[in-house]
Amino acid sequence: MAAAALGTTVALAAPAGFAQAAPTDTEPVAARSAGATQSSGTTAPAAAPAAWAAGTRAYLVITAPGGTSAVSGAVTSNGGSVFAAYDAIGVIVAHSTSASFASAMRTVGGVQQVGATRTSDVPADAYNPALPANPSQSATTLTESNRWDMTQIKAEQAWAVTTGSATVKVGVLDTGVDDQHQDIAPNFNAADSASCAYGKADTRTGAWRDVGTHGTHVAGTIAAAKNGKGVIGVAPGVKISSVRIAEPTSSLFFAENTICGFMWAGDHGFKVTNNSYYTDPWQFNCPDNLDQAAIIEGVRRAQVYAEGKGSLQVAAAGNSNYDLANKTTDSESPNDSTPVTRTITNACLDIPTELPGVVTVASQASGGAKASYSNFGNGVIDIAAPGGDGSTQVYSTLPGGKYGNMSGTSMASPHVAGVAALIASTNPAFTPAQIRDQLGVQATDRACPSDTRCKGTATKNGFFGEGAVDALKAVGGTTPPPGKYFENLADVTIVDNGTVESPITVSGVTGNAPATLKVGVDIKHTYIGDLKVDLVAPDGTVYTVHNRTGSGTDNIVQTFTVNASAEVANGVWKLRVNDNASQDTGKIDAWNLTF
Repeated sequence: MAAAALGTTVALAAPAGFAQAAPTDTEPVAARSAGATQSSGTTAPAAAPAAWAAGTRAYLVITAPGGTSAVSGAVTSNGGSVFAAYDAIGVIVAHSTSASFASAMRTVGGVQQVGATRTSDVPADAYNPALPANPSQSATTLTESNRWDMTQIKAEQAWAVTTGSATVKVGVLDTGVDDQHQDIAPNFNAADSASCAYGKADTRTGAWRDVGTHGTHVAGTIAAAKNGKGVIGVAPGVKISSVRIAEPTSSLFFAENTICGFMWAGDHGFKVTNNSYYTDPWQFNCPDNLDQAAIIEGVRRAQVYAEGKGSLQVAAAGNSNYDLANKTTDSESPNDSTPVTRTITNACLDIPTELPGVVTVASQASGGAKASYSNFGNGVIDIAAPGGDGSTQVYSTLPGGKYGNMSGTSMASPHVAGVAALIASTNPAFTPAQIRDQLGVQATDRACPSDTRCKGTATKNGFFGEGAVDALKAVGGTTPPPGKYFENLADVTIVDNGTVESPITVSGVTGNAPATLKVGVDIKHTYIGDLKVDLVAPDGTVYTVHNRTGSGTDNIVQTFTVNASAEVANGVWKLRVNDNASQDTGKIDAWNLTF
């Protein structure tokens, strides 16, 4: 994934498998890991070829569970080799340079399906995987503060009930995770981390590390530590495991990698996995195509296996602004060679997100509207969560101890995975089905806007599913009744090296302001390290809420808590913004007070 300077806004150009947002917020994007040791769901693979050969392709050979040994000889006799075998689900990952391998294997007794998983060669790296870089770490001076996405799902209020249990493991199936990051290291579980690139588990130290930035960002949203530094994740008390399923260089997530990841999740006790990607190279896999049918079946079996072992899969819906309930064309596939436009139907599936049992997550902008890029579909979307849109993005961890912004359904999905982890923490006996039900039942209903594409009811529709995820309700908490609310929506331009103010007149409030006065700020400004932001009370007392932190980060969109109990509530309050440098400008877009 191409990125701008780390610690600032990350550019979202990426291979099409990522479920995060692309540069235009309309292209599909996903996240995309390498192998030696097998988990208990596998049988030991036969020796890989002594050397990589041009033209090597990967195939799924599917037989009855427990039947992989019976057909492994036929793999060899038909010009292939067994790269990995998952006997518990009857899936072999085979490699071959023979163009007739798949057709020959389909005639073998006991073989149910065979399909190529890619239209490009398996990289030579598969036979001797290089370890990802271990980036040097930068210490942060940033302190934790409320962020719009956490406020929107009531995460801060949910933490009064639970921050999550250290016995709950969450698997990040992605590009990898920087386990040395200051906000991730306290919660990182190396013992249950691995790479699954190419389709078999590699447990060497560091094999799980990030080959991009995407997975580290996702991990921070789920469970960045509550340690006074940087950011706080939705479930800062749970443990994060990284299962890298993205291959280096291409950052693609092929079916055998996802299968390996799900099997690993089941065998290692993950209560939840986050899947912010689609299975490459096909944006949609169609059952009338022999190759794609095998991909559907192989990944489906692995998901069923993981769920049977107690693991709930949460997945991003994708970023093509596409109606998944009314599929007509696919022009993005195959993304590992030359995409072609093809006619498809609803039988063609975006996997893993459309597999039975998987929680499909749509993305919301700040304020709760459907994000412009988010896929949708009545009967497909299960729930919605903040993913950002436009200039308001999700701020989280990046490799090397850094932080930055991204937008996409890739960013929405980990919010739901984090809430699922909180549910598992408060209800340790819950099954995946019960966690899934709790997510939906406790979601806040969100009706369709005046958009004819949104089908369904106020309680379940194609834009938001069963509603917007609510961390507080999900863990059994209640929201205290809000106090009186005042806002100013007028734009105020912030000029270089200048000071501006925006007033709010408060009336009808008895006595003094509370010790927990909520100050909602929406400032659009590049390089917020230039800015000092103060709340000025009616008597002129100044309360600083932001003082030149955030460096090159764009925009301040968050709610601050101010102890204003010494101030009379009624009167004119002001938001004062002082710009302390040249070049970067912006505006006070809106601000509010809640007493």
